[in-house]
Amino acid sequence: MSPEFLITTLVICASPGTGVVYALAAALSRGVKAGLVASLAGTLGIVPHLVAATLGIATLLHTSAVAFAAVKYLGVLYLLYMAWQTLQQKGAMKLDASAAPRGFSAVMRDGVVLNLLNPKLSIFFVAFLPQFIHPEEGGVTMQMLTLSGVFMLVTFIVFAIYAVFAATMRSAILERPNVMAWMRRSFAAAFGLLAVKLAFTER
Repeated sequence: MSPEFLITTLVICASPGTGVVYALAAALSRGVKAGLVASLAGTLGIVPHLVAATLGIATLLHTSAVAFAAVKYLGVLYLLYMAWQTLQQKGAMKLDASAAPRGFSAVMRDGVVLNLLNPKLSIFFVAFLPQFIHPEEGGVTMQMLTLSGVFMLVTFIVFAIYAVFAATMRSAILERPNVMAWMRRSFAAAFGLLAVKLAFTER
């Protein structure tokens, strides 16, 4: 496994995106456990893209304008829905100091769906990952699974670090209503900006 793959994977995972924003928001809303669940959910959302790429479906998604657009705009709509939920303080995104440690199923569901409807992950497995696969060495499928496994592990670790950091700031933030309001608007704006960015993503 090349150092270039590890470095590029770390940069991709650490760059602020849907998974990072969601892990931060979940940790702030319900604490470190919810943040870790959100990190796991974002990681598990990668699995369908991996399976699709392995079966060749991602190539179809990458080459078909209609299929790509369908997945892309479903993702845009879901990101806008998450932004609305955050502004309304509903569901798993509710910022509340008295929030009980429940609703992890909602945290898991939203995290998986957010990454499931992110066509950029399919592009990653179709356009980026194959650069580090060496057919002459044989076992192409195993190489792909190994690289994908490393990518998922790094994804979870990075998301978890973000979540733990956010959770340590939770008490200080929730004790300040003005800060809470600012954070809520910031997360809603982040989801909205990610929706706009995804809407302009090209194949």
